[in-house]
Amino acid sequence: MTLRLARTGKADSGAPQGSDAGPAGWACAFVNNMPDGAFVATEHQFLELLDEAAGSEAIDVRRFAMSGVPRGERTSTRIAEQYSPLEELWGDPPDLLIVTGSEPLAPAIEDEPYWDDLARLLSWASARVSSMLLSCLSAHAALLVFDGLSRTRLPAKCTGVFPQDTDPGHPLAAGLVSPIVLPHSRLNAVPTEAVRAAGYAVALQAEVTGWGVISKAVDRSNVVLVQGHPEYGPSSLLAEYYRDAKRYVYRERDDVPRLPIDCAAGDDWAQLQHMQQRFVEGDRDPALVDSFSLHEAGARANWPWRAAATRLYTNWLAGVPKRSD
Repeated sequence: MTLRLARTGKADSGAPQGSDAGPAGWACAFVNNMPDGAFVATEHQFLELLDEAAGSEAIDVRRFAMSGVPRGERTSTRIAEQYSPLEELWGDPPDLLIVTGSEPLAPAIEDEPYWDDLARLLSWASARVSSMLLSCLSAHAALLVFDGLSRTRLPAKCTGVFPQDTDPGHPLAAGLVSPIVLPHSRLNAVPTEAVRAAGYAVALQAEVTGWGVISKAVDRSNVVLVQGHPEYGPSSLLAEYYRDAKRYVYRERDDVPRLPIDCAAGDDWAQLQHMQQRFVEGDRDPALVDSFSLHEAGARANWPWRAAATRLYTNWLAGVPKRSD
């Protein structure tokens, strides 16, 4: 492992986990804004992908969380032990910033409980961080903060594994041969024509999903916005569907869950399609969900986007000067 994770405080203040002591290629701030149910999995997904992309280069990683997100006891304890508050970031800018998405709770993104912290973080980073990679909801937040572009609600959730066309002339798409596939999972979008008009270069896109990855310079930072989810593991979409299905059958929500496209294969896909049809017909029997083994199906799930995801992150790192350069 080439990532060195600080428990709390500055990257060199704790006992790093990972490679032997020595100069790091980059310092990275990772801001995890996911709700408790996906907090740990999201951390692992992003940092494992970053680790693969870095190759033999060491990266010092500090983890941060926003105070506006409601937390349970277990996640609060993990944050206290391994994460730092955003206030500790202001005086020690990193080379890289990664901000996760989050499950949208408010119709307007400005009404999310962490909005003030997120907007301040993005504005601060644009003047002090060499490059930032912003995922899903945080990408939509950046378009609002930097460009005044508001997201719009989709008629139905965009969820599944979709082919993506690449722009071979974009540095982030170097070495990627069209089409690649990439997971998407979101309720909102900003049109491709709008981001192009705002000056963003499109690295990945598809007619069905819109843009997947875009970038442009904002102040002193190269801003990379990711509307898809290259960091997802093979069973991430399955787990989201299982969560939404449980909410539906236990009447925590009334909207029928949307089955992610190509999230499984073979008998698992057939069973999921049968379950989805029952939901569409109004069946809310918890036994429908209980009869599906998420663990077993997840272990069989394919991971066709991993190589492209790693290359995307490798290309991102290649565009950021190393501390030794």
